[in-house]
Amino acid sequence: MSKINVFFEYENGEKIEVQANVGESVLAVAHGNGISLEGACEGSLACSTCHVYVDPAFFYELGLDEKSEDEEDMLDLAFAPAETSRLGCQIILSAEMNGITFKVPAQTRNL
Repeated sequence: MSKINVFFEYENGEKIEVQANVGESVLAVAHGNGISLEGACEGSLACSTCHVYVDPAFFYELGLDEKSEDEEDMLDLAFAPAETSRLGCQIILSAEMNGITFKVPAQTRNL
């Protein structure tokens, strides 16, 4: 299985690099590497607690702004959503994402 390097960055500036399998979700990678990304609904697209900000360069170049209507609805409930917001459970890693950074918001909102 192909591996890529992925970065998770916290609000305090701490940046953690992990190796991830192509085909895994960002949420699964976070949980497998001790990254503090909640995922209260366990990736079933029923909450916004795995909200991340995607590195803008990757977001636009790879077309990651293509969100489903269900994901858009959940992101509307997220804490401080932005143009580059996505749910970690909905991003499946590809080889083209090698070196991508996901910023973890300071807070989550679980309604």
